[in-house]
Amino acid sequence: MIKLYPPCEVVGRYVLPIFRSLVAKELIEKYNFTQIEAAEKLGTTQAAISQYIHSKRGYKGLAHFEEILPTIKAAASEIAKGIATGKMNTDEVVLSLCRLCTSLQRG
Repeated sequence: MIKLYPPCEVVGRYVLPIFRSLVAKELIEKYNFTQIEAAEKLGTTQAAISQYIHSKRGYKGLAHFEEILPTIKAAASEIAKGIATGKMNTDEVVLSLCRLCTSLQRG
């Protein structure tokens, strides 16, 4: 059986949850956001943020992405800072994620 997994599907299924988890953790730990505030900024629920913080969500298949994890972490840190300082709006966050996806596909 041939499995066709376009890069965007892989990013959406595996990388995006890792990315969201890292952004959520940084917003809470470094910028003192509440779980509710982080959820509002990331367009998700407080329950999802709680699962990210406790590593119950966002780590599926993490072992397969160890090579690119530093790139994902750097992007998450940059975006968390942009969100926390108010320098990035939702569109800019999405655009940054698209740039990350593109750079991962090239690398």
